[in-house]
Amino acid sequence: MDGSVPVGGVPEPVVSALATPTAVVVIPCYNEAGRLDREQLEALLREPAVGLVLVDDGSRDGTADGLRAIAAAHPGRVDVVTFERNRGKAEAVRAGMRLALDRGARWVGYLDADFATPAAEMLRLLDVIRTTGKGCVLASRVARLGARVERRASRHLLGRVFATLASLALDLTVYDTQCGAKWFASGPELEAALARPFRARWVFDVELLGRLLGRIDDGPALRVDDVLEVPTEAWRDVRGSKLRLGAMARSLVDLADVARRRFARTRQQRNG
Repeated sequence: MDGSVPVGGVPEPVVSALATPTAVVVIPCYNEAGRLDREQLEALLREPAVGLVLVDDGSRDGTADGLRAIAAAHPGRVDVVTFERNRGKAEAVRAGMRLALDRGARWVGYLDADFATPAAEMLRLLDVIRTTGKGCVLASRVARLGARVERRASRHLLGRVFATLASLALDLTVYDTQCGAKWFASGPELEAALARPFRARWVFDVELLGRLLGRIDDGPALRVDDVLEVPTEAWRDVRGSKLRLGAMARSLVDLADVARRRFARTRQQRNG
């Protein structure tokens, strides 16, 4: 039977029942009916310990029906969260991750619905966080010999500029905050980081990392050594993924807010 789970004090999404496996991948979906790759979803589910939380973020193209069909084909392995209106990727990911944690997942990750990072890579990253005991593992798109990282030159250059600004905002050496493939270990640090909606709509990945490391908020925090970046073996630009100037401008505003909060947090710590 479908039910409702309250998330962050906002109107309740419709959620199906799931006995959560030990590792759960959250996939936010918005108008993905025409390009959601069922083969990639099946590849994730071939790992017995992995479950999925598919979040329909107010789609208007039949995405919700497609997600429910996937869940029906994998009872107990796939959960669907449905928002009646679009709330943005940040809230879709946060809601899905909180649901997975509430159901007892030991590791929670999120992955872009376009599968620019393929399922095999996401499973490889899961092995990394399991074996290293890290609190957070980030995929990084590093073009190099022996790897299949296919990225347009314009996106690569803009990505390097953004990564530099993100590093400055967090006062942290990080190569790639925006690759849409990440894993986190459950614990009080992650619970605290997800307790409130993100203020950054476009660069919530940066805000989440800042929260986890105690750079912008109070509460339990991971040590920098608990976070590991892992170069991807495969990544590709997916047709239909667009980089819009408006989104870029808003991302810079979000980064400035993260930097301001980090400076305020640093002053607070210095003042005791």
